[in-house]
Amino acid sequence: MTKTFRHSAGFGKRIEYWIIGLMLKEGMDVYVPLVDDHAVDAIVRRKDGSIALVQIKARSSTVTMGDASLYAAITHEHREDYWFVFYSERLDCIFLLSSKEFLAESVQNKTGKNVGLRGIWFNGTKTDKATGKKIEYIKERYLKYVVKDFSRLAQGESIEE
Repeated sequence: MTKTFRHSAGFGKRIEYWIIGLMLKEGMDVYVPLVDDHAVDAIVRRKDGSIALVQIKARSSTVTMGDASLYAAITHEHREDYWFVFYSERLDCIFLLSSKEFLAESVQNKTGKNVGLRGIWFNGTKTDKATGKKIEYIKERYLKYVVKDFSRLAQGESIEE
């Protein structure tokens, strides 16, 4: 099947709904805003009644080799109970970070057209000794953010250093 522009353009929205579906499968109360004016893709109401705002970012398997989990040009200042869900299709991996964790782990552009915006690069590349080909891997410092479920979000638990 040939991948069309329409297929590529809709990738992010499809992943948003897939992630929200995973949250719903876990029994979470998830609401989806009709308009994304405030970088909120989902609103989670926890069992204790508190609310978490969620921004979902995704990278498809068609991105340039080495960029499987590179997320750039993100506008963000700390927000209470705000969470990022990053999904890398090629690495088949979900990362979950609170606003505070994102600010601690991301870098802020100091120059250029994206000055002031933030980026985070969860993966690196290395050469496979057996094949001689470049492969991507998750950087060790980010393994603590890899999740198989959203229990940390459901409970509002940041990772303690």
